[in-house]
Amino acid sequence: MVKALAAQGWQVTATYRSSAPEVAAQWHALDMTHQDEVWQLATALQGDSFDAILINAGIAGPSQQNLLQSSDAELAQLCLTNAISPVRCAETLLPLLAKQNGVIDFTTLILGSLNENDAATMPIYSASKSALNMLSRALLPQVEAHNGTLLSLHPGWVKTDMGGESAPVTVEQSGEGLVQRLVAYRKRGGHHYVDYAGQLLQW
Repeated sequence: MVKALAAQGWQVTATYRSSAPEVAAQWHALDMTHQDEVWQLATALQGDSFDAILINAGIAGPSQQNLLQSSDAELAQLCLTNAISPVRCAETLLPLLAKQNGVIDFTTLILGSLNENDAATMPIYSASKSALNMLSRALLPQVEAHNGTLLSLHPGWVKTDMGGESAPVTVEQSGEGLVQRLVAYRKRGGHHYVDYAGQLLQW
């Protein structure tokens, strides 16, 4: 998404956990599961205004996807990383959102939908994304107070370390599609759940 935004002329500020990618952007180190680092980032960006704030974080969680076989620490880290920290980060950075036509965008998954994922595929991971969807929805009044739009975007099944080589969507296809959705929805207001190709998803 950083590459796709930069290609369209956006001035991009981005964060990284391990090392900054070799992509044109203003980079800041951040582990959003550490709230003190989020506050430090917000302080460093104070005075800036952003047309869009994109929140992306995710871990797969316990490999067995079974509650009885999962430790408390594994489950706590999954919920903290996939649901709590992204929304807490967005709420901390919300004052930096432009006062007109700004967008808060969360990367979620179709698996987090009770309607789209009726087979409960990867139930523990999916539950963390369902929690993300609900906590995101709770931000809607604050986003609307900024005359902004709230997006929950599904990137597709992407060829990443998590998605694996059998995934049908490339990183470039997903990133470019997500940016297209960002641009298309930024003036609509409300909360929208949509995938990278533009398909509306059921909650």
